[in-house]
Amino acid sequence: MHYYQFNIGDYRAATAHLSNDEDLAYRRLLDMYYDTEDQIPLDTQWVAKRLRLNIEVVKAVLQDMFKLTELGWHNARCELVIEQYHAMAEKNRINGRLGGRKKNPMATDSQPIAKATINDKPITNNHINTSICPPDGEPEPPIKKLPECDHKAVIELYHQNLPTMRRVEVWNETRAGYLRQRWREVAAELAQEKTIEAGDVLNWWAEFFQSVGKSRFLTGRVNCKDGRAFVADLEWLIKPSNFAKIVEGKYHGNN
Repeated sequence: MHYYQFNIGDYRAATAHLSNDEDLAYRRLLDMYYDTEDQIPLDTQWVAKRLRLNIEVVKAVLQDMFKLTELGWHNARCELVIEQYHAMAEKNRINGRLGGRKKNPMATDSQPIAKATINDKPITNNHINTSICPPDGEPEPPIKKLPECDHKAVIELYHQNLPTMRRVEVWNETRAGYLRQRWREVAAELAQEKTIEAGDVLNWWAEFFQSVGKSRFLTGRVNCKDGRAFVADLEWLIKPSNFAKIVEGKYHGNN
């Protein structure tokens, strides 16, 4: 996501103890978290270099404002905002298709209309707001928590169902970001019908890869104009525009 609301008062109260350098580091770490939609990587030296910051300052802020996990530095507030963001985007898409939402030239699917103020203060057990209020002031029911993206399981399903396609040898942040976004879109769609678990989303991915395997074009069984066959890989499949076309069946015609 490339957009999030910023509450000046709450941020100031939560960061009053930070030095100027630490405050800058925290803001850039938040931007990285929201931009990648993932925890801050464990390689602090790489993070500091990418954010153009002193590594000792980055370490201090991470230890103060984030929680260390096996996968990276976790921030509960960021995770909640990202989850709400995608849930609202999916709801707007559904309402738009049904004609139930008034058009607003300032709103897009990737930047849904903000419904309420979201604070950037680190979240605690006694300070959780899981609802978003619509413009008319009527509170919405709490957003269902979506299962976290299981990168390893999806990659294994890709290899199992599409053994002739390029194997995944490197799983970098760009590819992880693509998959994480597609996972949330699928999970949000499935969650409209019932409460779901990770297994429900993985079943969807298994069927998706099976569908890809039926496309002669995607699996390299059709030669392009230059005489060479195109073979998709996982990164290509989960890029936004390609993913949408596959789901819509645009590569499954006479190809």
